[in-house]
Amino acid sequence: MNIIIVGAGEIGMHIALNLAAENHSIVVIESSEVVAGILNSRIDARVMVADGTSIGVLIEAGVADCDLFLTLTSDNNINIVSASIAKSLGARKTICRVHPGIQRESLFLDYGEHFGIDYLFSPERLAAVELAKHVRNPKSAMVEEIAQGYVEIQQVVMAADSKLWGVPLKDIAFPPRIRVGAINRGSETIIPKADEMMEAGDLVTLFGEPSKLHDFLPHFQHRSGRENQLNIVIFGGGEYGFSLAQTLESWNCRIRIFEESASRCQELSDQLTNVTILNADATSIAEMREEQIGQADFFIAVTNVDEDNVMTCLQAHSLGTKYCLPLIHRADYADAMTSYGERMGILAAVSPREATRKDLARYITSDRFHLLQKLEGVELIETTVSKSSPVVGKQIREVVWPEDCVLVALLNGSRGLVPAADDEIREEDSLYALVKPKAKREFLKLVAP
Repeated sequence: MNIIIVGAGEIGMHIALNLAAENHSIVVIESSEVVAGILNSRIDARVMVADGTSIGVLIEAGVADCDLFLTLTSDNNINIVSASIAKSLGARKTICRVHPGIQRESLFLDYGEHFGIDYLFSPERLAAVELAKHVRNPKSAMVEEIAQGYVEIQQVVMAADSKLWGVPLKDIAFPPRIRVGAINRGSETIIPKADEMMEAGDLVTLFGEPSKLHDFLPHFQHRSGRENQLNIVIFGGGEYGFSLAQTLESWNCRIRIFEESASRCQELSDQLTNVTILNADATSIAEMREEQIGQADFFIAVTNVDEDNVMTCLQAHSLGTKYCLPLIHRADYADAMTSYGERMGILAAVSPREATRKDLARYITSDRFHLLQKLEGVELIETTVSKSSPVVGKQIREVVWPEDCVLVALLNGSRGLVPAADDEIREEDSLYALVKPKAKREFLKLVAP
């Protein structure tokens, strides 16, 4: 693919190096001569020291023949203007990094539609979704957040004392937009129909809106009594901490945020209604003891300093915290910490750079689909509805879908949901589906011919 990247900061450099390693044709535009020089010494690609909002620069970079245009600076205005101009000059797909506040404002104005940009994202929001995934399901067989976190897929084992097994799916009062996508029984994988019944010991793949799915899971595991409220401590009240708290705020959680800046504490208090804000330093073992960090279920460190995040997690574990999650900006360090951190009490480490790369990977492929997860007997794939697809303009119920295929999510712009019968499919929508290998070709022929 021909790819242009504007901005070679932490995120931009990580994406550029990964794409160059995959033999894509890359042009990077960076305004800082020093940063551009560093990247130029590490990458086999064209690096331009220039203004990414300049029409002349974009034309010189080859924007008219660009398959994918990424604006990844830390400046909202530069990114939005650059992506909007690139789209007007002929870039096939434009992706724009924005501050999470811009994403929150999308409820009032669709920035992508307004500026002609195909996809807007924030690394802070993506990292928060990854962290929340571990909080919600620390022991799950599998959990995957898709459609920008609007839909969650999770696998659970049907308990022998659950009241749901032996009941036809059509007779189970599922919450709205909660579905069973697949059932693994021994060596058999079943894409269930309405009359299918689950049995004890089945590995059941469920999908739905995260909070509703979380509330419904006890019916499969038949937990007795009221589920205990999670005690969560977040170290760092910056955008990562704020986005994470906002993601978890509606759950059955007691959330506390440690933040050193008194002015930032006031801002957080004004914006988060169900979160306790503490003007304190979590690097102090005395303050951690005073706030009884050892009794927390989760300690999540999300400051901008990786060393502080790791060390405070180790301190929290030594005090008795059950699960610890540090934010680590360097993707290779985060991978190492996830692989070997369990012995130190660290459940997983999340990198904003890697969360961004993973999210954008679906756009960086010449295939008609992107493989998200390969499960036992089925694949979770994502594809974009093409202009020539016969499903464009139709409601879900009007389409004759292939056997052994189930839609699990629909993403239209920045809005994701579990498809319902009367939802309309539009050109350029992203469809997520669980498919058996033999059904994949027929599904793709229908959606992305």
